[in-house]
Amino acid sequence: MQLGKSIRLKRIINQKTNRCIIVPMDHGVTVGPIPGLADAKRTVAEVVEGGADAVLMHKGLIRCSHGNSGRDTGLIVHLSAGTAFSPHPDTKVLVASVQEALRFGADAVSVHVNLGGEAECAMLADLGRIARDAGDWGMPLLAMVYARGPHIKDSFASDVIAHSARVATELGADMVKVPYCGDIDSFRYVVESCLIPVVIAGGEKMESTREFLQIAQDSITAGGAGLSVGRNVFQHPRPRDLMRALSGIVHNGKGVDEVLDEMGEE
Repeated sequence: MQLGKSIRLKRIINQKTNRCIIVPMDHGVTVGPIPGLADAKRTVAEVVEGGADAVLMHKGLIRCSHGNSGRDTGLIVHLSAGTAFSPHPDTKVLVASVQEALRFGADAVSVHVNLGGEAECAMLADLGRIARDAGDWGMPLLAMVYARGPHIKDSFASDVIAHSARVATELGADMVKVPYCGDIDSFRYVVESCLIPVVIAGGEKMESTREFLQIAQDSITAGGAGLSVGRNVFQHPRPRDLMRALSGIVHNGKGVDEVLDEMGEE
């Protein structure tokens, strides 16, 4: 790996555990200022204080939210965008470049690809182009890859998620974000068939903190490299405390019961 990539990855991945907790905050482009993101400055401060290894956001949000106070944390600039208003909401286009991310002081960039839809070809081409540029500039690349096309029968099937992760590997990403399959053995297959670190997406906000923490722990047990979870963190009533619980699981080997007890929850 290039020296520049290696140095930047160390700002995102905990060197003691080789794992990371990323909090994506790119939702504003897709669905607007949803609860938890309306006051982005406060949200960033809380998740960083709670122990987030990196935050992920679009270029325009950096100026009003990242690095204003508290401990330093990794910055991932998201290069893809699409809105829920679009007749093709699963289509993502590039709205920023690796060079822009470098000017913002980013430690990594991310690209979103949805497989199986009519725009798959264009999104794969974008992923390949960004992987080339990221390699030229020594910038780590996180690929978010989901199977969401009309011919996908089960987007959470282990073989579908393993295929998604493998696409990221083979097209040059340094990390990949995919959904969790639902059980340890299935997700272990995803991890073992992928040659780069695999982090799980959080998805829709869950009602149960225990359920969310259990998924986090199971993904780590299966060999996952960590989490890239947004709504389940910043829409939680106590995001700072939840981040500390997640850090306990991901980086300190604590169990769900232990971290819930520390949070004062059941």
